[in-house]
Amino acid sequence: MQKIKSLMARQGLKSPQESMADLSPIENLRIPSKEELRELRKRPIDPQAEQEIIDGIEEVYFSNDSYDMMQHELEKLPPELNLQELEEYRDKLKSQQAAVSKKVADLILEKQPSYVKELERVTALQTSLQLAAVICTNARRQLSVSKEGFTEASLGLLANQRRRQLLTGLLKSLRTIKTLQRTDVRLSEMLEEEDYPGAIQLCLECQKAASTFKHYSCIRYRRRRLMSSLLSCAIDADFNLWHFQVASRLLLKTAMDQLHMHFTQAIHNTVFQVVLGYVELCAGNADTKFQKMQYKDLCTHITLDSYIPCLTDLCKALWEVMLSYHSTMQWHEKHDNMTPKLNSSVSDESMVDRSYVKKKLEHGLTRIWQDVQLKVKAYILGTDMSNFKYDDFIVVLDVISRLMQVGEEFCSSKSEVLQESIKRQSVNYFRNYHRARLEELRMFLENETWELCPVKSNFNISQLHEFKFMGQCRSPSISPSRQAVSSNSLAREELSLFEQYVQEGNPFEMHIENKDEETEDVLASNGYESDELEKSAYQDYDSDSDVPDELKQDYVDEQTGDAPVKSLSRDTMKGKRKSDYNLNKINAPILTNTTLNVIRLVGKYMQMMSILKPIAFDVIHCVSQLFDYYLYAVYTFFGRNDMYESSGLGLISSRLRTTLNRIQENLIDLEAVGENAGVHNATEDRKEKVPSPHLSQLVVLSNTDTLYGLAQRVVATESLVFLAEQFESLQSQLDTMMPAAKKPFLQQFYSQTVSTASELRKPIYWIVAAKAIDYEQMLLMMSGVKWDIREIMSQHNVYVDVLLKEFEQFYKRLGDVSRHVRIPLPVSNVLWEHCIRLANRTLVEGYANVKKCSNEGRALMQLDFQQFLMKLEKLTDLRPIPDKEFVETYIKAYYLTENDMEQFIKNHREYSMKQLANFGQRCVWVSHINKKARQKLLAAIDDIDRPKR
Repeated sequence: MQKIKSLMARQGLKSPQESMADLSPIENLRIPSKEELRELRKRPIDPQAEQEIIDGIEEVYFSNDSYDMMQHELEKLPPELNLQELEEYRDKLKSQQAAVSKKVADLILEKQPSYVKELERVTALQTSLQLAAVICTNARRQLSVSKEGFTEASLGLLANQRRRQLLTGLLKSLRTIKTLQRTDVRLSEMLEEEDYPGAIQLCLECQKAASTFKHYSCIRYRRRRLMSSLLSCAIDADFNLWHFQVASRLLLKTAMDQLHMHFTQAIHNTVFQVVLGYVELCAGNADTKFQKMQYKDLCTHITLDSYIPCLTDLCKALWEVMLSYHSTMQWHEKHDNMTPKLNSSVSDESMVDRSYVKKKLEHGLTRIWQDVQLKVKAYILGTDMSNFKYDDFIVVLDVISRLMQVGEEFCSSKSEVLQESIKRQSVNYFRNYHRARLEELRMFLENETWELCPVKSNFNISQLHEFKFMGQCRSPSISPSRQAVSSNSLAREELSLFEQYVQEGNPFEMHIENKDEETEDVLASNGYESDELEKSAYQDYDSDSDVPDELKQDYVDEQTGDAPVKSLSRDTMKGKRKSDYNLNKINAPILTNTTLNVIRLVGKYMQMMSILKPIAFDVIHCVSQLFDYYLYAVYTFFGRNDMYESSGLGLISSRLRTTLNRIQENLIDLEAVGENAGVHNATEDRKEKVPSPHLSQLVVLSNTDTLYGLAQRVVATESLVFLAEQFESLQSQLDTMMPAAKKPFLQQFYSQTVSTASELRKPIYWIVAAKAIDYEQMLLMMSGVKWDIREIMSQHNVYVDVLLKEFEQFYKRLGDVSRHVRIPLPVSNVLWEHCIRLANRTLVEGYANVKKCSNEGRALMQLDFQQFLMKLEKLTDLRPIPDKEFVETYIKAYYLTENDMEQFIKNHREYSMKQLANFGQRCVWVSHINKKARQKLLAAIDDIDRPKR
């Protein structure tokens, strides 16, 4: 259809509507003749074929551009003309023209009814216009008659009378306006006289009068001036409670509706002026650009040094505004409670007014506190606190915490806005702070020489400044005056903040007062307190006067018949054990400077948790990382050894191994090994990890005289145990701070990590025990003993004396170490247990290596072992002797029957396969075991060993 219209326009034709519109009414009757229509109908009427013909017309015929169609067709002719092709092309153009003509005819026939209908509407409109012309003519004729009937003089009189009335009313209005203008002078005088109730009364009367003439523009301006004056009176009266008591009753609804606007404006002006003052002070010039800034932008110009003083002054100023509003509410409540008692005939209108005022004031509490939160939020988020010192950041948290306490008492608000803003800053600060503290802890550990940090015997973490916030009981040495002050402080805490500071003072001034704390007194002068009893504890180790003579001399060969080894004196060993007990009487905690630093960090972290509970879980997680890293460092420095598995002693429990693997996987950055120190271009995951620490080169662990660094090992291990004990004492406190949903994490941390600290004693002290005594020499000496003897011996072998001599040397070296570092009884027991276990297992290994042994030789083995036990029990109080049954059972197994031997091999898996195999092979020397039984025993041993291959 669009193509047909374009083609018609291109050929100078018009649409049926346009063509009919251009015709006169007579010409509109001219339509195609019946012959023309009949001729068009006789042509093919297939719509689809007709549409295909129309679609085949070139696009250029539908263009709106002016061009010569004949020229276009002539240009299309080929160089050589063919008559037949030209006729065919002409027929094609004719068919296209016929199709277009037929389409146009169809459109004309289709639109003809619409044309007739539109023509009728035009005819009706023409009739209506003729009628309107007649009505206008009649109206003009009647107006002319009216003009002739009235004189201009009578109309002039009426106009003058109306003008007189208007001028009379205007004169009255001008007199009233003049009075209103003079009100400013009187109002200023009343304000100077502080007659706020009278000023408010005058403003109300003038406002009532002005409302009558509010249609004058000057009066509208005057009303605004009066409202401003009214608010000014309300403001001044508000901060003068006695005047407000009268003024507020005069204002009633009018003043209460505007009171919140005043407080909002007061909050804005107050905070802006406080922050502006600090910004200009720090800027050091009179640059006026700060006064034109928005408050939010102004907060970004606060320097780090002035941040806390500005925050404190900001909270003080906001406190004064809130205290004023709180006092207003208190006066209304008191007045409303007293009015019925003084006047029993209280009108209903008065009751309604008081109820309205009360609701307005209560509703304003939330609005005012919301404004306060938004202002403080803008200040908090305006500065990046990630580089704050810890003490400064704690002060900020304390100030905000006190402000939230004010908000809770002010309108029972949870201060979600303040909590969210301070949480954002705290998470950002704590993430950077904890990362720096971990790096600092690594530095401390790598420079730690593991010397004893001298603290008093009564040292407790509550004595540290970082744990003062927990409110634990002070030392009994506090003077009575200080105790009285504390009692008064507790009594004041029972009152609300608004009750405490209603007359004077400010709740945000306490931070400065609290900084004057008493200093810590936890360090001793020389590591121990000057107690003569404790000093004498080590004097027993200065000489070997109480050491048995038999252990001073070299061993004697039993074959030579030299003097046998003398027995140890009971009194001597009693004195030695007494010395050992004196050593353990000293109960000063064993810890290092690094341990003390970790404890202080824990106190700081807990202080942050107590102030800001929403990040409690994040902080406790970081606290656990401090302990994890310390534990991992102690294990890496002193306990890592590849000989654990081969020892068969189960030195590392599955729980401890799981804990160490977890720490290494989650906290230790193994990829940092080999990288340059201080280069941190790690991935996001590695940023949460810390490189593994390295033991200081000043710590020597290979010296035999120092028992392979036993003093350093004791200080490191026992400081870890002490740290674990402090964590145990803090568990209940941490549990109260932990969110309920995250408490399983805390329980898992204590059960799987803190409780494993003491388990590190075994692997760490095992290294000392494994090197302190020469077990290889004992094996070599045992291999030279003849065990296939034919008579029962009454004298033990010389290797027993050598072994006891080694134990005596170990005892002396232990005493030398204890002069520098206290060795607790659990440590001493672990050391002796390891040494005895290793010695007993060496004995079993030596017995298992015997190739020929008679029954008399087995008896000699028992004699040697009993001699060893007898002398050993005098050296140590450890009972029972570890692995005593391990040796005795192995020796006595050769006396078992055939069936019992087989059962022994199956049940005693604590022995190595080599020991069991040697046991089976040595059975050839047992007279009551035949060859077939020996083969059966060897087969049973092979069955046990087969699954391990």
